[in-house]
Amino acid sequence: MSTTTRKIPSKTKTPKAPARGRKEEREPLTPSLSHALNGLTLNNNTGSTSSNKRARRDPESISPDKSIAFGDPDKSINPFLETSVPLGQSLKTTAIFGTGGSTSKTPGSRPNSRPGSRAGSRPGSRAGSRSTTPNKRSKSAHANLEPDGRILTFHQAPPTSSADPMLAAQRLHVQPLYAREKTGSSSTPGTSGSSSAATKVRKLPTQPERVLDAPGILDDYYLNLLTWSSRNELAVGLEESTYVWRASTGAAFQLTESTEGRWVTSLDWSADGAFLAIGMSNGDVELWDVEAERRLRTMTGHQAQVASLAWNNHILSSGCQDGSIWHHDVRVARHHQGTLLGHLGEICGLKWRSDGGLLASGGNDNVVNVWDSRTGDSDPNGEFYEQRTAKWTKRNHTAAVKAIAWCPWQDSLLATGGGTGDATVHFWNTNTGARVASLTTPGQVTSVHFTPLAKEFVTTHGYPTNSVMVHSYPSMTKIGEIKDAHDSRVIYSAISPSGDSIVTGAGDENIKFWKLWEVPPKKQKGSGKSSSSSVLTLR
Repeated sequence: MSTTTRKIPSKTKTPKAPARGRKEEREPLTPSLSHALNGLTLNNNTGSTSSNKRARRDPESISPDKSIAFGDPDKSINPFLETSVPLGQSLKTTAIFGTGGSTSKTPGSRPNSRPGSRAGSRPGSRAGSRSTTPNKRSKSAHANLEPDGRILTFHQAPPTSSADPMLAAQRLHVQPLYAREKTGSSSTPGTSGSSSAATKVRKLPTQPERVLDAPGILDDYYLNLLTWSSRNELAVGLEESTYVWRASTGAAFQLTESTEGRWVTSLDWSADGAFLAIGMSNGDVELWDVEAERRLRTMTGHQAQVASLAWNNHILSSGCQDGSIWHHDVRVARHHQGTLLGHLGEICGLKWRSDGGLLASGGNDNVVNVWDSRTGDSDPNGEFYEQRTAKWTKRNHTAAVKAIAWCPWQDSLLATGGGTGDATVHFWNTNTGARVASLTTPGQVTSVHFTPLAKEFVTTHGYPTNSVMVHSYPSMTKIGEIKDAHDSRVIYSAISPSGDSIVTGAGDENIKFWKLWEVPPKKQKGSGKSSSSSVLTLR
């Protein structure tokens, strides 16, 4: 394509630019090269322009005082307007927009005066520009926007917030407690959250199935005053007395009444539900036959209150306020068989694994210990053994650990929950000692239970929510939540022998029953054919 040359009067001589090849002449100009057009002049000998590549490399080197004119030397290009060359057209056919305000478009060309273009909108541009402030230029540019224009930048900063700084600091302080309340998200090392989509969120009951009055129940985080037996009997400690409620009849009766100055601090049923162990504030441990309603024996030795109890066949383990754990053999007169020394604070959580191989303990020293029942050092006198080193010792919690639960469908899985300063549930692999998952909750964790009916677990909470929450495992997705389950913090709980309900107790002197899961119907041994044959026999 050849370029037609024209003679234009010029006061200054411009050096000749090297002639371009045919391929370079067909390259279209774009609006981003408008600065380059400001510095170009047509020579009457060659008619060539500066290279586009040179304009791209150094756009700031173009003189703002130069202009281009075709035919009429008095008419020059307004440097604030953009020039584009449609694909396939030469420079001589390009429409140059005049300064009179008329806008003529060539097919394939872009609209002129695009907001935010660099040509003529750069602060400091001298050719044809007025000394205006950036804010005034912004307002004028916005007032002349075309319908298809785009705003790329704003000069005015957004207004500052007028919120109370003290309120903002308080919200920032409690944000970790409520960060995952809505989504139930968790930090689960080694566990993918993709399975959470498959978990269905269901609505939990807002009203309990049954409410029992519990006058005098202590509002003490470190005690364990609620336990549910395999015979469907519920035991509750009310100050100096112990009451038993039978689900079969719905009747409750008083089992024990201690002397003045002693009160009940812990309860736990034996595996068969025939015997009830009661820990007292003076360090005694009593053993009762519930059916006969009589006390079988009293085991002494602790020097402070016994806040936790756990059965393992004929061995009863008791956690004391001084941090020691004793093993009692209830069959023999010399009941003290061993001592575990691994805590510096009160033992408030104690659970044996179902097979009796491991014992998990949590204390007021924020420590979780997992003890192996097959190891221990013999006493020099041969009376009992003493163990000072646990199989696993975990210090991830930052508050007292009371909530402890073993998983019924995965023996090696242990869940532990921390108090107000922690509000986190950790999951441990007791074979390797690794932490496999964690769940941050909105409040103090007072108990945790796995259900055998589903891959789910339930947690109860104290301040500030007083709630009951159900999550799936291992996705940690929140299935549902019962907010304000009690008027005060939910500090006691137990799961039913069937695994479909839990019972909760609180300082508001109420005991409430919540049905959280459905027991699947038992499959009949006979199939459809056998049922039809049984109908035939009725004839």
